[in-house]
Amino acid sequence: MKRTALVFMVLVFCCAVLFASGGKEAAAASGKLKVALLLSGPANDQGWNAVAFEGLKAAEAKYGLETAYTEYVGIADGEAAFTDYASQGFDLVIGHGFQFGDPAVRVSAKFPKTNFMAIESSVYSKNAASYVMACEEAAYLMGILSASMSKTGKIGMVGGFEQPSIIKVVEAYKLGAKLVNPNITVYEVYISSFTDVALGKEAAISMADRGADVLSHVANQAGTGVIKAAEERGLLATGDSYDQNFIAPNTVIGSTIYSVPMLVLNAVEKVKNNNFVGGVFFLGMKEGVIDISGYNSFESKIPEATKKLIADTKASILNGSFTVPLIETRSGK
Repeated sequence: MKRTALVFMVLVFCCAVLFASGGKEAAAASGKLKVALLLSGPANDQGWNAVAFEGLKAAEAKYGLETAYTEYVGIADGEAAFTDYASQGFDLVIGHGFQFGDPAVRVSAKFPKTNFMAIESSVYSKNAASYVMACEEAAYLMGILSASMSKTGKIGMVGGFEQPSIIKVVEAYKLGAKLVNPNITVYEVYISSFTDVALGKEAAISMADRGADVLSHVANQAGTGVIKAAEERGLLATGDSYDQNFIAPNTVIGSTIYSVPMLVLNAVEKVKNNNFVGGVFFLGMKEGVIDISGYNSFESKIPEATKKLIADTKASILNGSFTVPLIETRSGK
């Protein structure tokens, strides 16, 4: 009995050690990479976070990964979230948003065998990379579309947090609008939230009350409130991150498209092939990461001259003859 008990205890201890070591050894034993995703809001927000979650699931299906994700990670919680997954032995931890850059770099120093990635950030380390999308390219085209469809000469843009990754979208949108109408009024509001739908709606309504008849956003989940405000007021709206026409088919005239799944798949492939490196990597329309949606039910309602201007401008971006200005500091305060 004592010998049996001793053997049992040894087995328990070995199992405990195995589970405790978890990490890379467990992943290697199972043949599966472990990839985690940090989101600022819900995975089903119909926009920014949804496209990242789509990328995680695509990578899981393609590479047979072990995956995990955490929603509603606040700015102050980023470092703890990165640390938690790194401690569990995840091979790659992705923070989806500018605010995840600095925490990723800080934690990367403590976990040199873990790879870290921040989307839309601008910092890096030996094992932490930032993937920056040229979101301003699509925003510029949405500005052209919005100004062209405005009858009042007043449009509005609701931003989430006042940070470089959001400011560059708002500023490019304003430039695109002024290309069409140099005298157009562009209202802008930063609501300091990516998840407060009611606050997004409130900001949009305040713009509508001042005469804005096309409402746009770069505010993640909070942006759905902007679209709903436009729908209720009988106004027009543009979507962000992927085709949001389905939210309000008779309201959303076009959307920016961000192929975040492509970024996630690219990073996972690098980790799998052991050639993931730190750095800041820029990708835009030329790389197929940035685009705009079709016009859906508004196809026949948008003037041909507007569609041609947008198509010609997009072609100029693709062939390199035109570069949308990158402005990361807010103008017109």
